[in-house]
Amino acid sequence: MIRTAIKLALVAVVANATWHVFTAYSVNYKFSDAVEYAAESRGDKSDDQLRQQVIDMAAQAELPIDPDQVGVTHAETHTVVETSYTRVVELFPGVNYPWQFKVHVDAYVKAPGVYLHDLSRPK
Repeated sequence: MIRTAIKLALVAVVANATWHVFTAYSVNYKFSDAVEYAAESRGDKSDDQLRQQVIDMAAQAELPIDPDQVGVTHAETHTVVETSYTRVVELFPGVNYPWQFKVHVDAYVKAPGVYLHDLSRPK
């Protein structure tokens, strides 16, 4: 009886930690995906405008990103966005761990209206 209770308590603790880590990674993945989409479809936006868009997305996702830690650079159609943040994850009840997340997006801007089949035809 006591062994079963201990095993169930251990399973509950591991499930709780797994859930909190999964939630933190899920939010990070969605944020990284949104940043990649923003970089690919930046159009005529300047680096500062894209940087502000990334900061706004982080605020909307309630991520603790310092605006000074968001870096955006580009060369022609190549855009790189980098940032990092630390999020406190509750591994066990009452035990919090600062988990570091890094976001590195390396994207190429998609030109509007250009499709692969258009590239095969000379103009």
